[in-house]
Amino acid sequence: MQDLLGLGQGVRPASSTPPPLAQKQSVKKKIQSGSEENQAGSTEPGSTAKASTSGKKTDAIDDLLGGLGSDLEKIGVRTTAKGHCASCGKSIVGKLITALGEVWHPEHFTCTVCKAEFGTRGFFEREGKPYCEKDYHQLFSPRCAYCQGPIMKNILTALEQSWHPEHFFCAHCGGPFGTEGFLEKDGKPYCNKDFYLLFVPKCSGCAEPVRENYLTAANGTWHPECFVCSDCLKPFTDGCFMELEGRPLCSLHFHSRQGMLCGGCGEPITGRCISALDRKFHPEHFVCAFCLQQLRQGVFKEQRGKPYCPACHTKLFV
Repeated sequence: MQDLLGLGQGVRPASSTPPPLAQKQSVKKKIQSGSEENQAGSTEPGSTAKASTSGKKTDAIDDLLGGLGSDLEKIGVRTTAKGHCASCGKSIVGKLITALGEVWHPEHFTCTVCKAEFGTRGFFEREGKPYCEKDYHQLFSPRCAYCQGPIMKNILTALEQSWHPEHFFCAHCGGPFGTEGFLEKDGKPYCNKDFYLLFVPKCSGCAEPVRENYLTAANGTWHPECFVCSDCLKPFTDGCFMELEGRPLCSLHFHSRQGMLCGGCGEPITGRCISALDRKFHPEHFVCAFCLQQLRQGVFKEQRGKPYCPACHTKLFV
C-alpha cells in the first residue's frame, strides 16, 4: 500500500483538498465485510466450501485493488491496467505472467488438468492450452507397446509400434537384441535363437532347426546332409529312396527289412521270386548247390539248409 501511495509523490494532485477519511473507512468496511462473508462461508464442510472461500478471498483482493486504484486516481495518481487476465477476464494491476500470447494473473496461470500453478516452472502447450509435464505426457505422449506407459524421453519404433528402449527385448527369453537383430512372429520380437527354436521346422534327422537350405521327404523336413539311409547312413546318390515307417532307406536295406533279398545273390528281389528254405530267391538264382543247375518246377532235395537237384543229392548223400 505504501509503495503504491509512494507513486503519487511528485505528481500534482487533481484537487488540493484530500479525500475525506470516510471514503477510506468505507473501503475498509467493505473489506471487513468481505472477510466476514469468507469466515461465514468457511464453516461449510467439504471441498466446495474451500473453493467458495478461496473465490471470495480472490474477489476481496480484486475489490481492494479496484478501490485502491480509485483512491489513487482521486489524489492524482494515474493507474493503468496491464491487460485482462485470460482466465478470469479481470484487469491486471499488479504482477502478471505473459504466456501463450496472453496475460494472466500468476495464480490463474495453471495446468489445464490438475490446476497446479506453474510459478517459475515450465509448461507444455497443446492447442493453445498449458499443461504440466506429468499431465502432458499422460495425455499426449506415445505409449510403450510393452508397459503401456507414456514415453517421455528416448523412443524406439519397431513393428509399427513405439517402445521404451529398455522394454524392447525378446518375447521368449527377455534378452536384449544383439547385432544380429530380431525376427518377428505374430507381432512380437524374438532373438534368432528362440525364433528358430520355437517356430522353424526341425530336421527329421538331427532334430536341429532348419534355417536355410532344406528338403522335404518321407513326411519330414531335412538338412540335405542329414537325408541318408537310416540303416547304412549313406546318402542317396541316385536321388532314389524307399520309405518304411517314416524312415528313408536305400533299396538294399528296404528289401532287407522286408525279407526280400535273394538268398542266392543277396540283391533285392523286385519281380518274381521263389520261396524255399525260409528264404526267397530270384528264379534264376535258385540252383543246385553242387551242379549249379537251375532247379525247375520246384523239385529239389534239401541237405543242411542247401538245395540239391535229385541226381546230385543221390550221388552225394545216398
